[in-house]
Amino acid sequence: MGFNHLDRDQEFPVTRNLAYFNHAAVAPLCRRASEAMKGLSDDACMWGSFHYDQWLACYDGFRSAAAQLIGASRTEIAITKNTSEGIATIQMGLDWKAGDKVVAFREEFPANYFPWLRLEQRGVQVEWLSIYDPLEKIDKACAGARLLSVSFVNYLSGFRVDLKAIGEICKRHGCFYFVDAIQGLGVFPIDVRDMGIHALAADGHKWLLGPEGCAVLFVAQEVQDQVEPVEFGWTNIAGYNDYSCRDMTLRGDAGRYEPGTLNTIGCYGLRASMELILEVGVESVGGSVMDLAGRVADGVVERGYRLMIDRTPETGSGILSFQKDGIDSRLVVRHLKDARVTAAPRQGWVRVSPHFYNSVEEVDRLLEALA
Repeated sequence: MGFNHLDRDQEFPVTRNLAYFNHAAVAPLCRRASEAMKGLSDDACMWGSFHYDQWLACYDGFRSAAAQLIGASRTEIAITKNTSEGIATIQMGLDWKAGDKVVAFREEFPANYFPWLRLEQRGVQVEWLSIYDPLEKIDKACAGARLLSVSFVNYLSGFRVDLKAIGEICKRHGCFYFVDAIQGLGVFPIDVRDMGIHALAADGHKWLLGPEGCAVLFVAQEVQDQVEPVEFGWTNIAGYNDYSCRDMTLRGDAGRYEPGTLNTIGCYGLRASMELILEVGVESVGGSVMDLAGRVADGVVERGYRLMIDRTPETGSGILSFQKDGIDSRLVVRHLKDARVTAAPRQGWVRVSPHFYNSVEEVDRLLEALA
């Protein structure tokens, strides 16, 4: 559909106050998410749980929207509180044995690094690669590996991996394929079937423009019996609607990974923001993000800054980091903030992350503030 039909200032009120380029950290809520949560808050205040059937419908809508974003079935979607919980569900749910092998990557955000590192205490071998390694090296490492875990987009450099190519490697080696998609979901197309992904986790408060504390976990139907629920409560079981049930048979879908009451107000918000992304179209979102990020990249280089990595159409994303010798990145970010432009200091770099609704004029404000 594209997004030219949207009223930018109405859909994204943050634009009235800031040029916001920090979506890789915490995004501003889109109006639809904000209003959905306000609506539930008011309803719960006036009616309690009288409209509980609408809550159930929201959960269903959430699962359907998430499934549509990644080419999955709604029965393969669990609602979690964050990406870390999704990663931990997979890491702790598999039956690891001493001598098993995992392929992971050194440049990962800690949430997708420490869980695999901990497996070394149990005798699991973790082969640490670089996200910049050639596919041939990943292929070699996957020989005999039980699982590979990788982020779709790196949180610092913005490097976007080839999910399909890595999926083909995992398929050849019979390797469980896990993806941390938090920095790419909603911006770039993901088809879990075509890419061979077995499990995927992503929070809602970055590129999905939703609230914190609500996230998506995808677990393919064919591997659900391999991933044991480790957080166990009353809603993991098939008969959870019968409070007298003592049969521990698991739910027949990814709901088996939900151990209790859900973050209902978060589900209202994230469902609304995911539906907005779907309305605009992921391809349109990604095209705009890449154009805006490219404009930023060209502009900072013209002003004497160095990009952390070179951008290409295949590996670029909405994240880019840059620095200039002798200039403290924290001071640069503080100066931008004074100009009502948001960015983030990350490990000595200035990191910016524009979204599709940002304007060329806002990019130019960023660049002018850097000059």
